[in-house]
Amino acid sequence: MKHISILVPRGDVVPDTIMGARNMFRMANAYLQRSGQLDVEKYKVELVGLSREPVSYGGVFQVTPDRTIEQISKTDLIIVSAISGDLEKGLEKNAPFIDWIKKQRIENDSAIASLCKGAFLLAETGLLNGKTCATHWTVHELFQQKYPQVKLLAENIISEDNGIYSSGGAYSFLNLLLYLVEKYYGRETAIWCSKVSEIDYDRSDQRHFVIFNGQKEHTDEAIKNAQIFIENNFAGKLSIEEIARKFAISRRNFVRRFKKATFNTPLEYIQRVKVEAAKKSLESSTQNISEVMYSVGYNDDRAFRKIFKKYTGLSPLEYRRKYNREMALS
Repeated sequence: MKHISILVPRGDVVPDTIMGARNMFRMANAYLQRSGQLDVEKYKVELVGLSREPVSYGGVFQVTPDRTIEQISKTDLIIVSAISGDLEKGLEKNAPFIDWIKKQRIENDSAIASLCKGAFLLAETGLLNGKTCATHWTVHELFQQKYPQVKLLAENIISEDNGIYSSGGAYSFLNLLLYLVEKYYGRETAIWCSKVSEIDYDRSDQRHFVIFNGQKEHTDEAIKNAQIFIENNFAGKLSIEEIARKFAISRRNFVRRFKKATFNTPLEYIQRVKVEAAKKSLESSTQNISEVMYSVGYNDDRAFRKIFKKYTGLSPLEYRRKYNREMALS
């Protein structure tokens, strides 16, 4: 029998990631036993905390760890549950997990999987440096700023890099759990868990969930004003040279400062603003694809579809069918 440790962090946490992981692996164990493939559980699944004291989340949900990190000398898979709220406070409260995770990885070659914003706690170990990672799209910029040595896969729901796994945001952690069930229990078991849980199998892209609000959590006022200008004038023809000149900045310096402040080049930012406007039209209007394309400042059908798919993972028509209520009912 092997061992799975599901971390029970302190502070603001998404408790569903704790109980969802526990239930998924227990379901996999039960399937193997029910189908006669095993007489005992393949993995012992335990909730692991910094103490045995119950941890309360939001005053309405309480989790009692099965064991503490001091009582776990060896584990095969560590599930880093999702922290939330004030991430800096969350990292501080759960700092004792960091050395334990590193020790398990170095001494026992344990696999590690972070769920959603649990990627921040995993990144604190340094084990992600030089590796790929996924996390919730709402914190991509913060994650890149805080952990520049980690290669963030912004579009991915699942990332795997040499035994270190991570998932995108919110309930996409269920897709990573299915992926891990397939890895450790086999595809047959994973498909069964998928059907019983009614979770889409092999979903790997989170781009069409992203809502682009513009990255303005920075102190470069000239760039912030340039962002506002782009957002107010996206339907027209925008020239990077003219925007830079409007704010009395050389083109080269403008591009450098823009990328530093927003994690996007000016061209990427313009594209994302246009695509976000197109998405809203496709979700709520009856305009055809060409009309939507013209309304956001594109005249080339091929270019529009290419850029749209780059940022959403779907074609404009696929996006409309998925998110436009009238289209869904027709």
